[in-house]
Amino acid sequence: MWKPITLLVLSNLFMTFAWYGHLKHKSTALWAVILVSWGIAFFEYCLQVPANRMGTAYFSVTQLKVTQEIITLAVFTIFSIFYFHENFRWNHLAAFCLIVGAVFLTFKEW
Repeated sequence: MWKPITLLVLSNLFMTFAWYGHLKHKSTALWAVILVSWGIAFFEYCLQVPANRMGTAYFSVTQLKVTQEIITLAVFTIFSIFYFHENFRWNHLAAFCLIVGAVFLTFKEW
């Protein structure tokens, strides 16, 4: 069960850099940023696709997607704090808790 989760975390790390890492390099030509982002995204897909394939052995597709979203937000939060030096505020924590609630609801058998 932990292998797909680990792959999802790693794939999200690549994708976060592909989507947002270039914002520190705004003077770089847009075409170059796009090509570099595509190159980074390739490695994201090399991790994401196997993670989803393996993950369906443990989770429903809906559970896998919701899990993926919370991983995305966790990775992005850490990225924004350390890479962009943004502050983590109470409302960010509150929003994150609501998302954890969504994960609970997705995994709960009613």
